[in-house]
Amino acid sequence: MEPLAKILVVDDEEGVRFALEKTLTRDGHQVVAVESGEAALEQIATQKFDLALIDLNLIGIDGMAVLTALRQRSPDTTAIMLTAYASLETAVAALRQGAHDYLFKPCKTVELRESVRTGLLKRQREMRQRELLTQLEHLLGQYRPDQPPAAGPAPVAPAPVAAEPAAGEQARFRQQGNLIVDLMRHVITLDGQLLELSTTEFDLLAYLVSEAPRVVSASELVREVRGYESEAWEARDIVRQHVHRIRHKAQGLTGRADVIRTVRGVGYTIGQP
Repeated sequence: MEPLAKILVVDDEEGVRFALEKTLTRDGHQVVAVESGEAALEQIATQKFDLALIDLNLIGIDGMAVLTALRQRSPDTTAIMLTAYASLETAVAALRQGAHDYLFKPCKTVELRESVRTGLLKRQREMRQRELLTQLEHLLGQYRPDQPPAAGPAPVAPAPVAAEPAAGEQARFRQQGNLIVDLMRHVITLDGQLLELSTTEFDLLAYLVSEAPRVVSASELVREVRGYESEAWEARDIVRQHVHRIRHKAQGLTGRADVIRTVRGVGYTIGQP
C-alpha cells in the first residue's frame, strides 16, 4: 500500500520527534525524522517531501532558516511550524513566509492530524491549479491565427505587484505591543506567556486589541462581546468584573497588571506595551 504522503519531521526533542513520527506513521504516511536543522537541509537537498513539520527553536540552523531553504528548493512542500507559546510572534512570521500553519508543543493529536490533512489538501489543490494553468498555456501556445498581427513593439509586461499579507492571515491575527491574539486557535499570549482566559475574557481582550488604541465604552463591549444591549450602569458592572479577572491573570503570569487601561468616564483600552 502506497503511503498517503511523505513527511519530514524536524525537532531536536527526542520525545516530541518520536511521538510525531509514531502518529503520522500510524496514519499511513512515510516519515523521515531528523534532530537538527543541518540534518533537515541534507534531507531537503536529496529528497522530495509532500509536507514538513519544523520546530522553530532548533539549535544551530533554526526553523526559519529551514523553512527558507525549503521554500527555495521545494516550494510545493507544505510546511507546518512547531512552536512554544513564547515563539508565537516567530510563528506568525513563518506564516508570512509561506508556512501553512503552526502547532504548539506538545501537539495535540487531533490538531496535528487536522493541520496535516488540510495542508495536504491545500497542496493538492494548488498543484492541480498549476497543472491546469500549464495545460492552458500550452494550448494557447499552439494556437496560430490565419493572419498574424501587424509587426509592432513587443507588449510590455506589467510590473509585479508587491505581495501583501493574505486576507485570511489579516483576519486571523491581532497584535498590540506584546499582546498577540490568534482568533483561529483562540489563544492570547502576553510577553510570550499564554493567558488562560474564559471565552468571554478572551473575546473582550481580543476586541480591545482589535480596536486599540481607541477607548471602548463598557456598553459597546457588552454589545460586541456578549451580544446584547444593556444600560450603562449594568454594562459597567459586567465589564468591570471581567477586566478585573483579566488583570489578575496577567499579573500572576507576567507581573503586569496594566494589560487593560481604564479611562475614567469613557471606557477601556489596551495598556502601553
